Amino acid sequence: MYELINYFENIPTIHRSILIVGGITIFWFLEGLFPLVRFNYKKWQHAIPNFFFTLTTIVINLSMAFLLLNTSDWTIHNNFGLLQWIPGLTLWGEIILGVLLLDFVGAYLPHYTEHRIKPLWMIHLVHHSDPNVDTTTANRHHPLESVIRFLFTLLGVFIIGTSIGIVMLYQALSLVSTQFNHANIRLPKKLDQWISYIFVSPDMHKIHHHYRLPYTDTNFGNIFSIWDRMLGTFSNYEREKIIYGVDVFPDEKKNSQIKSLLKQPFEKYKRPTMEKLD
Repeated sequence: MYELINYFENIPTIHRSILIVGGITIFWFLEGLFPLVRFNYKKWQHAIPNFFFTLTTIVINLSMAFLLLNTSDWTIHNNFGLLQWIPGLTLWGEIILGVLLLDFVGAYLPHYTEHRIKPLWMIHLVHHSDPNVDTTTANRHHPLESVIRFLFTLLGVFIIGTSIGIVMLYQALSLVSTQFNHANIRLPKKLDQWISYIFVSPDMHKIHHHYRLPYTDTNFGNIFSIWDRMLGTFSNYEREKIIYGVDVFPDEKKNSQIKSLLKQPFEKYKRPTMEKLD
């Protein structure tokens, strides 16, 4: 286990790139074999804007990675943070608690917040406006959202007091998890359900991408489903009835154009209320 953490403390950038490309490649291949939805689209054409936003996410995260490193080092050297205050905590315990809490502060919490505060929701809309959700949708985030999520992760590192090795391990697990739960793959329903008791499964997350409330405002988790279950934001819905996208931004052409998506957070938009929906 020490070797694993040591590897992630010093993980080369090329290895992180292989993880991103390798994950997308594997799930892209599985989507062809076991598709949940047979989209009427040109897959590469659909992927272009999503790859663009994946690239901007990578650039933003890499350019600010020194903040994670410096913050993590400061918490360790100053014995600051939740993990540092638990006496006798083993390395296993530190890893499990660290990944769990980073998933809450760095993924669940910003995601929940983005759905509750209108300016942040407008930024997050770029992710939700994809009408054909597949593994390339995973990192389809407006650059402003990438900054917001990074800041939440930074906050998590500060208050939890995690070593940089655990931070990098968490980010690797988060990346693979979001590629998996966005992938357009059809798992046996029972298997998907069993997975969703602990982890975010594809069917569970697809509900979050349904185009109408209240389902859009549920299932915020990324790695672990326990946060949604504990905090009352978990929901079920038949996967055959899910319609992707956002009902007030139905123009698939605009939702596939990089220029339009970059401007989308600044467009006038009134969010519908649940009373008007099914």
